Amino acid sequence: MRHCVRDVGSFERLLGIKLDQAERDAFHQTVSRFPMSITPYYLSLIDKDNLVNDPIFMQSFPNHQELIIHQSDMADPLHEDKDSPAPCVTHRYPDRVLLLVSNTCAMYCRHCTRKRRVGDLDSIPDKETISQGIDYIRRTPQIRDVLLSGGDPFLLSDDYLDWILTELRAIKHVEVIRIGTRTPVVLPQRITDDLVTMLKKHHPLWINTHFNHPKELTKSSCRALAKLADGGIPLGNQSVLLAGVNDCPRIMRVLVQKLVANRVRPYYLYQCDLSEGLGHFRTPVGKGIEILESLIGHTSGFCVPTYVIDAPGGGGKIPVMPNYLISWSTNKVVLRNYEGVITTYREPDSYEQAFCDRNCASCDLQLNLDSANEQELLGVEMLLSDSDETISLIPKGNERYERRN
Repeated sequence: MRHCVRDVGSFERLLGIKLDQAERDAFHQTVSRFPMSITPYYLSLIDKDNLVNDPIFMQSFPNHQELIIHQSDMADPLHEDKDSPAPCVTHRYPDRVLLLVSNTCAMYCRHCTRKRRVGDLDSIPDKETISQGIDYIRRTPQIRDVLLSGGDPFLLSDDYLDWILTELRAIKHVEVIRIGTRTPVVLPQRITDDLVTMLKKHHPLWINTHFNHPKELTKSSCRALAKLADGGIPLGNQSVLLAGVNDCPRIMRVLVQKLVANRVRPYYLYQCDLSEGLGHFRTPVGKGIEILESLIGHTSGFCVPTYVIDAPGGGGKIPVMPNYLISWSTNKVVLRNYEGVITTYREPDSYEQAFCDRNCASCDLQLNLDSANEQELLGVEMLLSDSDETISLIPKGNERYERRN
């Protein structure tokens, strides 16, 4: 971390290259707004003979196109700040929260969705600040899942991270703790035996990594993943679809297959967010659909990530899939498979759902949830439920309903 590359002179010297003056001028203009920081390890993966097309270079080295702010760009497209009821906390979904425990990253990824914070003073929130976030979690019993993010939680010391995990594990309604980290990709040396030994104390614990290209799965990163997996920690991966980096079905297929070979389950494939300065990385949504078409049926099912768009305005992750349901009638559906085969599935002729009196509290039918708490019904789930009498969802500010009033 002390030797992270932050200036163009060090970048040139370590790679043994010389950028022309126009490139150096563009670099200085870009880093004046979005600084650079690259770990020596990740820098060593750059193909200096093909910088223009190198996926490592494009993810780590400033591009002057980052200064182009499009009309649709937003500083905080996911409204993380607006959905923050307490310090360090983003609470968007009913039963889970994001706990931001670090403002420090091993590397400044050029495609970062929190680009608005890149270049802020690298810092670690103190115990008092994090305690306020943990106290919110403690006072909110519907929270069963806490995701530690930042920055990068693995940029904390082992002892400090241990303290946070211990505090969270002491909350009875917190069932699962997750950690999002890119250190296995950009700083795999951080995954030490001591770190894994500490993490094992806090099961059930899940870790999501962030590999975007097969080239990032080096011997060092694979050793780091093996340490975590051998510690009994389930591993997932969240990739971002990036123009010029991985917007190729063959690249993504190799990536997911290599991840699975290293005991990492592909979890999400993100459409690139509408954060400021990311326009040159964004692809059409159709490119993501094309990639899924190349994966579903063509490789193992657990190799296929869920392709999602994180809705602007804080709407959360929306899955986007190819359409395999062609048509349906009252008792038959028409489907197609990955080869283009069109087939049918016949539904029951006389399906009758068990009678439901909509009184979930006294249900003696299938509803045996072993003391699980009923969650508030939301969205389409509410319309489908027999226990709620809502018949329509009305957009706020609907003109027709305003006229009624």
